[in-house]
Amino acid sequence: MGIYTRLLVKAVSLALVLLGVLFFMVVILGATGISDRILSSIVNEEVRLYRQGIAPQIRDPAALEEAVARYREELVRSYGLEKPWYERLPDMFLRVLILELGRARYAQTFAGSNKISDIIAERLPNTVILVTTAIAINFLIGILLGVRIAAKPGTRLDRATSFFSAISYAVPTWWLGIIFILIFAFYLKLFPYGGLYSSPPPQDPFLRALDVLWHATLPITVLVLVNVGLTIYVTRTIVLNIAQEDFVNVARMKGLPERLVNRRYIMRTAAPPILTNVILGLAGSIGGAILTETVFSWPGMGSLFFEAIYQSDEALILSLVYMFTLVYVVARFVLEVLYTIVDPRVRV
Repeated sequence: MGIYTRLLVKAVSLALVLLGVLFFMVVILGATGISDRILSSIVNEEVRLYRQGIAPQIRDPAALEEAVARYREELVRSYGLEKPWYERLPDMFLRVLILELGRARYAQTFAGSNKISDIIAERLPNTVILVTTAIAINFLIGILLGVRIAAKPGTRLDRATSFFSAISYAVPTWWLGIIFILIFAFYLKLFPYGGLYSSPPPQDPFLRALDVLWHATLPITVLVLVNVGLTIYVTRTIVLNIAQEDFVNVARMKGLPERLVNRRYIMRTAAPPILTNVILGLAGSIGGAILTETVFSWPGMGSLFFEAIYQSDEALILSLVYMFTLVYVVARFVLEVLYTIVDPRVRV
């Protein structure tokens, strides 16, 4: 089987996995009655907006109620609520697939829209700015230091890094975030308490970008400090275990330069598991950091998920879960492509 055929087969299989997860999720939602509540909440919200829009035009209460009732009946028919859930299955499947789940109950964009697609489109870049940036910095530092430490096992630097990794992994993100706010925002007044922009936000695009960077510095630092220790330790362990393999010792016995041994025999072999951690970590960052974004009042995907759960917004929760699954599937396919590039055994 050729490389492109193999990648095509993998892409099709991952797509089938995504559709299968989506299908069973829709079946579960329909059988448990959750979809009825989701669609009913959508209908009630649209009816409420319709009533607000026509109330100034229709002064007669009876005529107003009649118009609202007719509009409600049209919505019920359009969403298929008069049918049992299993007859609505294809329509439900399509709605979830294209994220057309109507409107959120309470969450809104800065412009006032409560369409779920608009809310996700607005929050996603904010999470990329904060969490994805922090994860990228974390892996960059972790891989560079982990590889360097693996070359000198048992040294003071190695022991100190192991100690730091244990502390970093054990410290709760929300606790460290509160401590940073207390020190750097309350006492030293070097950074803001939270949020995305100052009030009022700068109008100049360059100054606005600097303002966002100023607000993001504390949460990014917290996320890096909490995660970088584990990344360093995992990278160090992977590289150190491979460096002790027989084929590496044989390469050294042949008299090959140490730089060539590190590049061709150690790092080439260590690349796939390290890439797995990097890609899945970046994919997971799209979901946001719920506690960190909540502590710093950062309007990203994590705080949106917290709001959806707190407000019991089933439609918004369903959309977020599906989107995170989609991101994971895409990340898995990216990994397959990268494996083909960095690992010749996969190509063979």
